[in-house]
Amino acid sequence: MPIDAARAVAAEPRSTTVTWDHKDIQLYHLGVGAGRPATDPDELRYTLESRLHVLPSFATVAGAGRGVVSGITLPGLDIALASVLHGGQRITLHRPIPVTGTATSSSRIAAVYDKGKAAVLVLRTEAADDDGPLWTSDSQLFVRGEGGFGGERGPSERLDLPDRAPDATVERHIREDQALLYRLSGDLNPLHADPDFAKLAGFDRPILHGLCTYGTTLKAVVDTLLGGDVTRVRSYRARFAGVVFPGETLRIRMWDLPGRVQVVVTAADRDDAPVLADTLVETV
Repeated sequence: MPIDAARAVAAEPRSTTVTWDHKDIQLYHLGVGAGRPATDPDELRYTLESRLHVLPSFATVAGAGRGVVSGITLPGLDIALASVLHGGQRITLHRPIPVTGTATSSSRIAAVYDKGKAAVLVLRTEAADDDGPLWTSDSQLFVRGEGGFGGERGPSERLDLPDRAPDATVERHIREDQALLYRLSGDLNPLHADPDFAKLAGFDRPILHGLCTYGTTLKAVVDTLLGGDVTRVRSYRARFAGVVFPGETLRIRMWDLPGRVQVVVTAADRDDAPVLADTLVETV
């Protein structure tokens, strides 16, 4: 079988050194929609090196964002990238991410779940520098056609929406070139740039990276409900429920709750088609 669950979970972590500086941070921020308007003081915190802070979702691209691709080559796995869907993402921040850094990033398969028609791999990446842990990142990877091996189904993280109107709703337009810019942070999958490749995958045109939507959403939450303070984010998780096409507009609904912000993201241009679901930002 292409997935040997016991071997995959028992395998030693794969470690690498990752480095970044202000240019990597600025490029990532621009890729998730920062800098509009360009001279807005609030936006300069994302784009100007002398005022820079780091959006916590940068953790998903630190070291050129190769974690998911390299993760499916870990011991116990023999699967094709074409069979893998990125189903969800969680990051936990242990302290604010510095603007310039060098860290050791260790990746392993933390769990393998059996969803029937698909297997779910939990790829856990932990990053630490000389001062200690920085972040833990869990990527949920659906591997089509590899379920049914009799394993555990895994926990459910579905969230019930509050029974009231959201506390804030914002819209964020996705530029036509946004996927082209975002992919320069490391995810060069042609699905997000090449129309012919996108058609082979079943799409009329290239789609936006799910992690771009993920970062764009976190920025909207930080700017709208957290006073622009990235250090208030303790953890952030979301399930990828649908695609976004460059040129569309995201509608981001937020519920401000004690110690957390619950979020739903839809594509406003397509009758509020689901984009991110079960989305939660835990705060301090």
